[in-house]
Amino acid sequence: MAIKVAVIGAGSIGFTRLLMHDILTVPELRDTVFSFTDINQKNLDMVTQLCRRDVTHNKLPAKVLSTTNRRRALDGADYVMNVARVGGLEAFQLDIDIPLKYGVDQCVGDTLCAGGLMYAQRSIPALLDFCRDIREVARPGALLLNYANPMAMNTWAVDTYGGVPILGLCHGVEGGARMIARALGVPDDSLDYICAGINHLSWYIQVRHEGRDVTGDILEALERHPVFSKTQKVRIDLMKRFGYFCTESNGHTSEYLPWYRKRPREIRRWIDLRDWIHGETGGYLRVCIEGRNWFETEVPRWLAEDPPKLDDIQRSTEHASRIIEALETGRTYRGHFNFCNGDTIANLPPDCIVEAPAYVDANGLSFPRVGELPMACAAACTANVIVQRMGMEAAVHGDADLLKLAMLHDPLVGAVCNPPEVWQMTDEMLVAQAQWLPQYAVEVPGAKKRLATEKPLGTKKTQGAARLKVRSVAELRKRRAEAERLTAADKAASASTAARKRKPGKKRAKK
Repeated sequence: MAIKVAVIGAGSIGFTRLLMHDILTVPELRDTVFSFTDINQKNLDMVTQLCRRDVTHNKLPAKVLSTTNRRRALDGADYVMNVARVGGLEAFQLDIDIPLKYGVDQCVGDTLCAGGLMYAQRSIPALLDFCRDIREVARPGALLLNYANPMAMNTWAVDTYGGVPILGLCHGVEGGARMIARALGVPDDSLDYICAGINHLSWYIQVRHEGRDVTGDILEALERHPVFSKTQKVRIDLMKRFGYFCTESNGHTSEYLPWYRKRPREIRRWIDLRDWIHGETGGYLRVCIEGRNWFETEVPRWLAEDPPKLDDIQRSTEHASRIIEALETGRTYRGHFNFCNGDTIANLPPDCIVEAPAYVDANGLSFPRVGELPMACAAACTANVIVQRMGMEAAVHGDADLLKLAMLHDPLVGAVCNPPEVWQMTDEMLVAQAQWLPQYAVEVPGAKKRLATEKPLGTKKTQGAARLKVRSVAELRKRRAEAERLTAADKAASASTAARKRKPGKKRAKK
């Protein structure tokens, strides 16, 4: 019998289509029923049209259903994927811009720090609503696969209050492992590693290549690499001091710790602007805005092109399809997921959400025991876990005082702001985002009153230490055209070189 996979927030066009393609590369899953739902009818229609064309063109028995009615989408689902961004880019802009007025300069702001904490306040009530619907209309035991940040707080809330089984999925561990492999000069998939910690702050505590432990070779390899030595300054500095490499990107990592973004004049010392992910102020917000504008203009072009042949598509490294394949077929899959700790990592709280290795097969999920993290790594994780716990509980209960304490204890916010600034910044963010925060309805009037009577403390007029402007669609198209031109020139040069190399061989053959 075909399984049903529901996707909440399916209007994330590129990602939803990728996840569907991944599942359809598995022969046993080619009759899957996909059920897409989103509150944005326009985006939902676009992704539905694209995905239905893909299925029809490839003559597959799969079905693509689409509705703005979430309960209808979830009805009878075996698996549910959450990729929703509650509040969209409008709220995300506030997550970045308001803290800047108080001196808090974030690269991403979707996992911890001021932006991540506010994102949790918007996301967790919605997630708990999703869980109620899953309990009531999905198949018994339906597994929620959460891709939405803030990963740890979202997963923790569902695990504690949602009443449905959940796994948090992120590709950060695999991305970091590819970087290690390239620094070492070995194939991407040739490393065997154990990575453990919390989402976006996990540590490669053991890395092997062809049976040899190469953990101690990573730092030197990164320092001598012509690109990574410039783009990964925060992670390299951490590895010098902690002894272990961290999963997340340079920009992301810099905002989970109190040391690298607290003085605006020093931020550029630690980052690199050749790509947003290396530390650009509001970098992820910028590329999300550009991506939204790009998709709106590119979807008609995609619809005019022939759909891809799924037999030719290379399956991505995203976990979702591999977890579903393992549970449905029994083929074992090992990955790094986010789940309730228990005794997996001995020196982190048992109820927190950790990121660590796990196995999946027809019998379900198995979580090996990692043991203790190195002391410095555990300390950095614990500082984040304390904030995650307070932020999660504040979101569930609409507790503004607890939210302010979470902000105060956040490593970067606490390094930049004093307590009165933290209290006022939180009030300002609650008022600005009230439309997405129903649990704070009774708190917002008081916050408005305080803002009207107190001396303004968020007075810094800055776009951040390293902010770049949003590029227009025309600029993006020009850049793509230039990239395609260079690629074509490179291919032509390669073909010419190959031809020259073949000619002597042909002459010798004639002789």
